[in-house]
Formats: sequence, structure tokens, C-alpha cells
Amino acid sequence: MTIKEIQEEIIDEFSMFEDWMGRYEYIIDLGKSLPLIDPTYKEDSNLIKGCQSKVWLHSELKGDTLLFTADSDAILTKGIVALLLRVFSNQTPKEILEADTDFIDKIGLKEHLSPTRANGLVSMLKQIKMYAIALQAK
Repeated sequence: MTIKEIQEEIIDEFSMFEDWMGRYEYIIDLGKSLPLIDPTYKEDSNLIKGCQSKVWLHSELKGDTLLFTADSDAILTKGIVALLLRVFSNQTPKEILEADTDFIDKIGLKEHLSPTRANGLVSMLKQIKMYAIALQAK
């Protein structure tokens, strides 16, 4: 699936909820389904700077695509990172760097987060793109 197709799928899923309480619960459920990160990747070098809670993000190149794993010590943040991994994991660095992230605005996520969580979301996106830049060079 392309990044755009995954984003459209997410927009459709979020449109099924009538209010933000349902959407928050859905995000939390996404976090609960996030595959466990290898404990060796839960180190300071994989911590995302700019997040209020702790978020570990690890990336590796598998063939020509990036595979991301992540974890967080906050349940909502874990759901947000799960959403981002769904979009960007198993994509090429080029596709990640060219991707538009307007789906975040279309589902209203950023406007329904506290300012510190919204900053964390931006930091997560930046780190994903930084991994893509670094691994594209390999």
C-alpha cells in the first residue's frame, strides 16, 4: 500500500467516530496493538527529543524499505506513534521524504492534542524523516 492509500484509510476510519472521545479511545487501542520494541532499542540514542513523554523510535533498512519500531511510556502517545508507524513503516526513504502529512490535519489530530503533545507529534514526524534522510544515503 502507498503512503497516500494508508492515509486515506486512516481518514476514513476517523470519520466513523462522532466525537473525539471515540477517536482518543481508538488511538489508545492502536497503541495497545503496537508490536513490542526490542528492549535493546530502548536507549537514549533512540529517544525523541521534544516529546513530553518518553518515545523510543528505531529504524532499520530492510531491502529498500524502512522498518520502524517504537514504544512510549504514555498510552496516548504510544497510539500516536503507532498511527505514524502504520503510515511510514515499510516504505522507501524516498517515499517517506516526499510524503505529505496532511492526513494529520484532516483527522483533526493536532488541534485536539495539548500543545506539548502536538510538539511531540511534530518531533516524531521530524525523526522519521531524519531516519529516511540518513538511510537514503546508504
